[in-house]
Amino acid sequence: MSSYNIVLLPGDGIGPEVLAAARHLLKAIAATTELVFDIDEIACGGKFYLDHGSRDWPEGAEQRCAAADAILLGAVGWPRADGGGPVTMDNGKMAGYSAVIGNRSNLDLYANVRPVKLLSGVSHKISGVPVQVWQPKNVDMVILRENTEDLYCGMGGILRTGGISTVATDVRVITRHGCERIIHRAFEICQQRRGAPRDGVHRVTAIVKNNVLDGCRLFVEVFREIATQHPDIETELAIVDAFTQWLITEPERYDVCVTTNMFGDIVTDLASVLQGGMGMAVGCNIGDHHAMFEPIHGSAPPLAGKDAANPLATLLATAEMLRWLGQRRKDAVAKQAAEAIESSVCDILNAHTPLTADLLGELGSAKASPLSEVARVVTEKTVAYLGA
Repeated sequence: MSSYNIVLLPGDGIGPEVLAAARHLLKAIAATTELVFDIDEIACGGKFYLDHGSRDWPEGAEQRCAAADAILLGAVGWPRADGGGPVTMDNGKMAGYSAVIGNRSNLDLYANVRPVKLLSGVSHKISGVPVQVWQPKNVDMVILRENTEDLYCGMGGILRTGGISTVATDVRVITRHGCERIIHRAFEICQQRRGAPRDGVHRVTAIVKNNVLDGCRLFVEVFREIATQHPDIETELAIVDAFTQWLITEPERYDVCVTTNMFGDIVTDLASVLQGGMGMAVGCNIGDHHAMFEPIHGSAPPLAGKDAANPLATLLATAEMLRWLGQRRKDAVAKQAAEAIESSVCDILNAHTPLTADLLGELGSAKASPLSEVARVVTEKTVAYLGA
């Protein structure tokens, strides 16, 4: 019997709804297998801050996250009453910062690993209409984003003169240590994969702006040094602005991509379009000793409480969490549970039912199923796979 302490961070908006689906899924898996999940749910985000006024999660939350075997995050961010953006704390940070950026920093979750895979049965919503732009055989890559420095290091500020904001600075910090860790992880992941869809070549692409930025010049220097340790893996550089068009026009070229924090934040959201949108995209925040998994969609306040959000990214994030735990603990049952979740998601995608409105487009919205129905069917199919 394997027991895991899992922290759930529901957050704001649709976060509690999609994490409730994940919680039910974990409960069903535990009832079917020898896995035991000790769930510790911690409220966090903008609404928590509005209710409590000093912190965006409870006292001691940092320690509870550090003690967990893994963390599953919903989404954070809640609109201000005046409509002027998300709720911010007295320190100027968005309420919810502690659960996301705080955990990444405090737990040293330096590798943001984004699998970008188009599953069979998923179309692409273009102008509200679902069409098949890319083929599943051509979209299967992993993008790694350094997760602890760059423009998100927290250095900088706003100078106010006479009560008016006059100068703003954001300091970009790129270190050799940060580059080495994320680039090593990229090559390790590449060695475990089948290669790029187009040609089967094991390839690592560094996404940079080294024609302008010194931080990227350091990143490239370290990338080339580490590449010499992997002569069996092809390497290339891509200037980030050009990469955005190549990603869309020839995704089949890419196997593993690695980049700095801000560039990675942008290109992975763009890459989610290839896999059917944010409702299908998973983010894995991984360090040497801790990990946090999340859907990369936002809190979507207009959908909150309507049972309408897409839970598949969260359920797939749950699968990634179980896969990571299985690898870390050499737990075959956890790995099997991860595969069962993915197979169940693929089943409903290929059957085109039940699916939420974001995967059907305007023409199929009348056939859309609620979040709860999608989650229920995935859970039932997962249990069936595990019991087979």
